[in-house]
Amino acid sequence: MIIVIGGSGFIGSYLVDGLLAEGREVFATGNSNLNHEYYAAKGIRCAQVDITKQQDFERLPKENIDAVILLAGLMPANDPGGAQQRYVDVNMTGTLNVLEYCRLNKAKKIIFASSHNDVAGLWGRNRPITEEDPCTIIYTGDHAVYVVIKIAAVKLVEHYHQKHGITGISFRLANVYGYGPHTEIYVNGKPWVPGFTTFIRKAMAGDTIEIWGDRSKGRDFVYVQDVVGAFIKAIDSGTAHGLYNIASGVSTSLDEEVQSIIEVFSPPGHRSAIRYRPDMPEKPNYSYLYDINKARRDFNYEVRYPFMRMLQDIKQEMIRQRFPHLIRREKKV
Repeated sequence: MIIVIGGSGFIGSYLVDGLLAEGREVFATGNSNLNHEYYAAKGIRCAQVDITKQQDFERLPKENIDAVILLAGLMPANDPGGAQQRYVDVNMTGTLNVLEYCRLNKAKKIIFASSHNDVAGLWGRNRPITEEDPCTIIYTGDHAVYVVIKIAAVKLVEHYHQKHGITGISFRLANVYGYGPHTEIYVNGKPWVPGFTTFIRKAMAGDTIEIWGDRSKGRDFVYVQDVVGAFIKAIDSGTAHGLYNIASGVSTSLDEEVQSIIEVFSPPGHRSAIRYRPDMPEKPNYSYLYDINKARRDFNYEVRYPFMRMLQDIKQEMIRQRFPHLIRREKKV
């Protein structure tokens, strides 16, 4: 049995669906009831669990647990501000509670979703970041406390691996893209529509898109379906352990990003124009790229959705509307 803690969220919804498609036995949890009707229709066992409350874990299975996937957590993108204690409660105490559940119920493996902001100080250096690079935190801004605690949680997973024999795997996830997230988020406690979403909305309307700053700077996009594939392969691996970069391993420039979005989303005969604004300020530390060779080597991780195919699949997801609860929860502006 695979237990997905945080199965009502973005990655969790896709992961549960992917596991089910492979015929896996899945138990999903979430701290809301948005998915219960969806899960019931699919015949998936589920429970509402607040990972900060030890008593809630009594609602979970107690035997035959092959792997626990820990996706639940509080992120700055979903935090309107003033939640430092909540980061400790959810992302540290919650992780400890999950690990104790694994130990007490003899779970064989845990896969923990961490953040790539642990190496934000290495962004913009024009080289792939590896798992051997040291953590380099930006100690200002809305991610500081969140990242400090995420790093500690990764160490806690390794502690339980070494002391209790639970196979511990941590995924350093680059920004994971798909239909659902990145529509509206909080930045330093204020609602904000990210550039990626703005570009798609403008392209769909055929409006002119402005590119600010250096259009050659790029970042590493990873699609949610590739992340799901990574989780499934790591579940099945008999040797995977430790920290892994889960990304695409390819840098897509800002210019390539916008050109591709226009190609996929602009209406026929009403293609968006691009206006370059090198005079306007660009987002600091915009550029990052990750080395994914360790994941390829240890559990045959593969990128099946390069940037253009990712956009095409996002467009299809907009039509299919498989997970409407994700969009309802994203509304912040």
